[in-house]
Amino acid sequence: MTLYSIYTVLHYCQTQGLTNFPYLLAINKVAVIPLIRKGLEMKKIQALVACSDLSGYAKLYRKFSEEEIFRFLSDYYEFLGEVIAPAGGKVIKFMGDAALMIFPEEKSDEGVKALLSLQTQGDLFLSNRGIISRHEIRMHLGSILIGELGVSSETRLDIIGSTVNTVFLLKSTGFSMTSDVFRSLTPETRKLFKKHTPPITYIPLGQSHRD
Repeated sequence: MTLYSIYTVLHYCQTQGLTNFPYLLAINKVAVIPLIRKGLEMKKIQALVACSDLSGYAKLYRKFSEEEIFRFLSDYYEFLGEVIAPAGGKVIKFMGDAALMIFPEEKSDEGVKALLSLQTQGDLFLSNRGIISRHEIRMHLGSILIGELGVSSETRLDIIGSTVNTVFLLKSTGFSMTSDVFRSLTPETRKLFKKHTPPITYIPLGQSHRD
């Protein structure tokens, strides 16, 4: 099983409410570890990990051709990278409409504000292209293992760990962060959010309380 498949399964389970799906245990303890091949360097760091995806993405294929969606994704990837880069954000991978990103721990405040900008500016980006969709963004702050993963002929930077899994398992239909992220924010930035339960997450003040 590839790491892409793992996160696809995790994302599917999250969207379907299968947070207790037994297979997640197998993914975390069996499938991930063997992907770290002997001889590859890895490093444990603290980081803000975020995932963004677009609501109703599959429906786009009813309205647009595959070639049109391909061109859209090319422009969208560039746009997303430009929004998060000033805050030290880095895209680890794109997965269709989804993006897995990290920000340095010391820039978590800037990272959260960049992700807010991604949501607002990104929704406008979509609307201007006739795409009826919106950004769903989730994030968690914690320890991750980062390094090169892949087949022998080609590797790429990737991240694994419980922090990543937590991001993919967060229930959100808008913008959501864990309490670990909230506690890392400045007092001024904290004023932009409110508590949402259960479990405890934080969402923008203007976002309604819905799962």
